[in-house]
Amino acid sequence: MLPSDPSTIAGYRLLGRLGAGGMGVVYLGRTDTGALAAVKVTLADQADQPDFRARFRREVEAARRVVSPWAVPVTGADPDAPEPWMATAFVPGPSVGEAVRAHGPLPERSVRILGGAVARALAAVHAAGLVHRDVKPGNVLLAVDGPRLIDFGIARATDETGLTSADMVVGTPGFLAPEQAEARAADIGPASDVFALGCLLAFAATGRPPFGTGALDALLYRTVHDEPDLAGVPERLLDLVQQCLAKEPAARPTAQEVADRLTEDTPGAPSDWLPAPVVATIATRSAAMLALPDIDPTAPGTDPAAPAGPSRRGFLLLGAGAAVLAAGGGAYALWNSGRDGGNGTGDGKPPAPKPRNTWAIGVLADLSGPAQEIGKAQERGARLAVERFNAVHKGKPFTLELKVSDDRGDRGGAFAAARRLTSDPSVIAVLGPTSDDTGAAALPAFEEAGVPLLTTSAGYNLFTLRGEAGPRNTTVLRAIPSHFMAGTYLSWSTTLLPQVRRPGVLQERTDDYYSWQYVSGARFGFRQAGLQPHFRVVPGRVTDYRPILAEMIDAGMDAYVHCGVRSTAVLAARALNRLGFTGPRFTGQHVFGSEFLKEAGSDAEGWFVCAPVIDPVQRAADTKQKAADRKLTQDFLDAHRKRYGTTPAFYTGESFDVVGLITSWLATSAAKGPLTRKGLWEALLRQKYTGAMGGYTFDKNGDLSGVGTFLYGVQKGAYKFIGAAPNEPQNKKS
Repeated sequence: MLPSDPSTIAGYRLLGRLGAGGMGVVYLGRTDTGALAAVKVTLADQADQPDFRARFRREVEAARRVVSPWAVPVTGADPDAPEPWMATAFVPGPSVGEAVRAHGPLPERSVRILGGAVARALAAVHAAGLVHRDVKPGNVLLAVDGPRLIDFGIARATDETGLTSADMVVGTPGFLAPEQAEARAADIGPASDVFALGCLLAFAATGRPPFGTGALDALLYRTVHDEPDLAGVPERLLDLVQQCLAKEPAARPTAQEVADRLTEDTPGAPSDWLPAPVVATIATRSAAMLALPDIDPTAPGTDPAAPAGPSRRGFLLLGAGAAVLAAGGGAYALWNSGRDGGNGTGDGKPPAPKPRNTWAIGVLADLSGPAQEIGKAQERGARLAVERFNAVHKGKPFTLELKVSDDRGDRGGAFAAARRLTSDPSVIAVLGPTSDDTGAAALPAFEEAGVPLLTTSAGYNLFTLRGEAGPRNTTVLRAIPSHFMAGTYLSWSTTLLPQVRRPGVLQERTDDYYSWQYVSGARFGFRQAGLQPHFRVVPGRVTDYRPILAEMIDAGMDAYVHCGVRSTAVLAARALNRLGFTGPRFTGQHVFGSEFLKEAGSDAEGWFVCAPVIDPVQRAADTKQKAADRKLTQDFLDAHRKRYGTTPAFYTGESFDVVGLITSWLATSAAKGPLTRKGLWEALLRQKYTGAMGGYTFDKNGDLSGVGTFLYGVQKGAYKFIGAAPNEPQNKKS
């Protein structure tokens, strides 16, 4: 609860926040009788928007029309209040999504009971003349006595034209039907909910959505055109799930038919339908809810500083204060300076800030996980740049430190790893992250703290491009191309070979964000080149690539483009050689590295790989480069060999340069006044910097200007640097 939150709403005592977003807040409330409720309160400015109250009233009416023990009931509502609200019975258990992410896929019996109950709830929804339209793991809560379907916010009557645009996709991509994905409003009906139920069952049984993850347009495309990935669905459930996921609505069973077929027929008490870890989670949450005491009111006019007896709210506020202190010394300094009326001189003025004599560059990297080869190279490059700064600027206003946080390549721990840096007031900017996945999880910490984040290896487009409706990026500078642009340059690299007329492009879905952006860029690039590729999409768990690649060869493929990760590129390399394919083979950033050469062995020979890094040894020896630029590269090589005794690995030089870009700004700005994080991203955005690996400038979004992609060929078990990837198609076909 925040100090501005109300204590009560319409007789519900509010005990805490369950969630919040742009539309409003969901509170945990309790009635005078002790019953708990989830109280959804809409912000007043939302309520003033045209048609909002009509939509909110429709949500309330829809939820009240559904009568089922497996649907959460409405316990109160007022759509006409200044801030419209609705209360539903509170279920203390996790959602299906939370449970599966925390404890893994559910056993078959749990999936059967889950599906039967949700199907019965949907049958009640459909009997009331409604379509739910958003059946997904987050909208099904787990209780000891069975699941509960929630959230009727976008439900509508089957004969209703609706308040949303006819061409608007409504629902959650990955858990909606083809007719929803294509916004065919006339075809959306009860069968659409059954399709979503099939997706839910597949997710619960396997731990992954049947149409993968990734960009919205990729999910919509696969939902409409691809077959679902049902590997791991128990055999006794497979046929039913396949029927639920039929592309045509008429081919799917009804919700009641699904319920009848999923009647629980395995031994066991109803109370033990969930695995023990999930039951323990429910028990823990239930106990916490029962232990909540009354809270102090936060009515207008209450003096929050007035003496009061101890309360849970006071304890929680103290805990929140401790979190602020952990988040950075600035909040503590402000609070502490006001306690005695100012700076101790009695004039009430805050003390003038003392110049800091030590600043730090942070490194957020995978140093012990799957991408540690890159992460360690990034850390070494950053350390060399900091040591160079201290050596050159010895005795200047401040010295630099390097502070490193290992995210271990684990998305679950990435935010905490980032906070270790952003909560340190001495850290002025950070190099990182190593991977897209950890970067997406860590990014909010940098946005919250206003700390610039510069990456040399994360190409996910949404780090810098937030969409027309989203806030402008003011946090990330990306020193490599986005995956979309890298895919475009990859496709143009194939046109360096005039014999390529019919490239085959394989998108494999181990890393959906990466592969979809690469294949989208390749699609654009080949269209610019006047080529018509043969596209195929496969699940990430495919291990035998021969049938897939044989079909592509039979379709006339004369060059192969692999949009996927290293492990599957190895499988493709082996299969292509077994099939006798002699055409050129191309792939991108997530394959590049020593591991591909080791794992693929002789099958890697002849592959071409595009990557956002340069070989410094080859660059230093390249007589086409200016003498001054070659010297910068050679100086870096010499420093690395002196410090570490080896030739630098890929990504070391780029990381050295990016930190050098920061330190060069620090060196020129320190004399102008106290350094601060505020405005630093904009200042770095305007820099034009030349380093050991080349020049760095950024566009208004924070993306690297220029190609920034380089082509390598595999020869005799090593990468041979060929040159920069082309910035336009070569030998364009008419």
